[in-house]
Amino acid sequence: MFKRAEYHKIRARLEEDRRFIQVVMGARQIGKSTVVKQVLNDLTLPYQFFSADNVPATNTAWISNCWAATRSLKANNGWDCVILVIDEIQKIANWSEVVKKEWDSDTFEDNNIKVLLLGSSRVLLERGLSESLAGRFEEIRMSHWSYREMHECFGFTVDQYLFYGGYPGAASLIGDGDRFEQYIQSSIIDATINKDILMDTPISKPALLRQTFELGAAYSGNLLSLNKMLGSLQDAGNTSTLAGYVNLLDESGLLCGLQKYSVDMSRRRASIPKFQVYNNALKMVYSPLTFEQAIVDRKAWGHIFESGIGAYLVSQAFVHRFDVYYWRERNDEVDFILHKKGSLVAIEVKSNAEKRTEGLAKFNQMFNPKASFIVGEGGIKVEDFLTMDIEKLF
Repeated sequence: MFKRAEYHKIRARLEEDRRFIQVVMGARQIGKSTVVKQVLNDLTLPYQFFSADNVPATNTAWISNCWAATRSLKANNGWDCVILVIDEIQKIANWSEVVKKEWDSDTFEDNNIKVLLLGSSRVLLERGLSESLAGRFEEIRMSHWSYREMHECFGFTVDQYLFYGGYPGAASLIGDGDRFEQYIQSSIIDATINKDILMDTPISKPALLRQTFELGAAYSGNLLSLNKMLGSLQDAGNTSTLAGYVNLLDESGLLCGLQKYSVDMSRRRASIPKFQVYNNALKMVYSPLTFEQAIVDRKAWGHIFESGIGAYLVSQAFVHRFDVYYWRERNDEVDFILHKKGSLVAIEVKSNAEKRTEGLAKFNQMFNPKASFIVGEGGIKVEDFLTMDIEKLF
């Protein structure tokens, strides 16, 4: 069975002495539970696996019951150590306070129970971690599947990856457009919006949240001002409402709005956002083009190509903790600016010979980045870029 790179990190952490709660976080349907189960099956340590998927959110006693059952089994079987795994823990109200209480109790009693938590809502997990569990946990962030993984596991070509994205559950459905779109809509978009966002966050206009995502996803890879969005949406409210919704979609791993790079922080915040999906499948479900049609339509493929590269970059940014921007000054533009600890990397995406790249030279002159290059025609081959270790660029 195919094993993602995170398999080795999770296994190594669980084989260490009990020190921290391990928290595996990432978007829906990227294989978090699968990787954890692979690790558990390969370890010699006993474990207990619980899922909060169908547990009422108000049942906070459920977590304590899981812990009590694990402690009881550990004592009855004479185990020296046991691993407690709780999936979708963010669905339980006040989960972090209960976890803190039970973890601290085990620490005080020298009870060797290692704990691993999983969740698909980054915003709910991070809120709980920062509120109650400071100093007690380590994050293991998981991204959408890369081109290398989709190629090795499912035989995807680079063009298929750019068009269909990196959801492993949808890989077998790409031959049937309707089934592919239905899977993305129901298993990812609907589940994330309805379960991860609306169930916990007060949203005054749920329909507007959905419309914001659909319009932003369709425009992925393009600049679109919030004022222009207001004119395209029904019952739109104001730009502050839209900005708040984009932030929620970002925290849930669906869609983000990249800011313009500027040394001045206030100018960044005031810039027109460049919308970017975290997985290109989220863009393509709103496209009228089939894969075969898109490949021969040079203009359409240019937008798909740029959005696909952007999806890879923002997914990597979540895991490796760097920032992604765009840059534009009058007619000069650079598609993606990566920033980490004072280092800049400028990336221009070029799918055909018609696209101008003078902006890259202008940006180099103004900001002197650590690296700058073109991905695509006249630069690094897209296959090489998508298999590159992004961290080494810094």
